[in-house]
Amino acid sequence: MKRAIHVAPSILDADFANLEKELDKIATADWLHLDIMDGHFVPNLSFGPPVVKRLRGKTALPMDAHLMVTNPEALIPLFVEAGVEMITVHLETTPHLHRLVSWIRAEGLKAGVALNPATPLDGLELVLPDLELVLLMTVNPGYGGQKLIRGVLEKVERLRKYLDERDLACRIGVDGGINMETARDVIAAGADHLVAGTYIFSSPDPAAALQSLRNITV
Repeated sequence: MKRAIHVAPSILDADFANLEKELDKIATADWLHLDIMDGHFVPNLSFGPPVVKRLRGKTALPMDAHLMVTNPEALIPLFVEAGVEMITVHLETTPHLHRLVSWIRAEGLKAGVALNPATPLDGLELVLPDLELVLLMTVNPGYGGQKLIRGVLEKVERLRKYLDERDLACRIGVDGGINMETARDVIAAGADHLVAGTYIFSSPDPAAALQSLRNITV
């Protein structure tokens, strides 16, 4: 059975000077995607737990803290306290992936794992039954507005085949370069969770842009 497409606007592309209005425009989203960047794992800085805690007071949307950081262990407790519903850690940042996933779940949160474009799927097998989301980066992380790396589509297809053959409920997310054209391609490959920033927040009608992604059929 085909699953409904989840759309997760990336708040990094919103107008932070008018954040409440921006949040109102995407109130129908499935998730709010939080790009947490430390300037080490990725070449950019974003925001941390205090901002997320403020966001929690401004929206009822479930929040996914995507930790693009070199030391996720140090930040997990802070984002649990900030009130997120899911924490997504990068496979590349820890030799103890199972431990981190188990920790996140023990806190009552959903767990996700992200992979950079050149990172193979090897290493996910043990944790897949415990994951809400595998987030496949379709750009090299750190900046918004990049073009989708089309070679990742084959990785999406392989992961979809693996999950379906084992009847695993984990969603496949894609993050980077998502617009109407590329969204159609990644959905056809098997993705069912779209992270989009520039496409949604640069639209004159973000709510309509969000819904257009959700309505794609292939």
